[in-house]
Amino acid sequence: MNIRFTKMHGLGNDFVVIDEREEKLYRISALSKKLCDRRFGIGADQLILLSHSKTADFRMRIFNADGSEVEMCGNGIRCLGKFIWDRNLKASVSAVFQ
Repeated sequence: MNIRFTKMHGLGNDFVVIDEREEKLYRISALSKKLCDRRFGIGADQLILLSHSKTADFRMRIFNADGSEVEMCGNGIRCLGKFIWDRNLKASVSAVFQ
């Protein structure tokens, strides 16, 4: 399976960002462990997924390198905002996340 990703850095943290709006990913906890591994993976502090939302512009899910899911990461949401902006995924300057 090929997965397109972007590696981003924000104030000392690094992230693997994946847009999963077109292709749904499964076993994300295990995927996070593999991708974030600094010796055998891409290497990152966290995996960030951009998804569709029924109640907001986007849904963001964040997984630590150990596979645990977290609710929020300030540096992560800044990087995801840049990811969205750079790809013109949102026409306006503001975006709402679920």
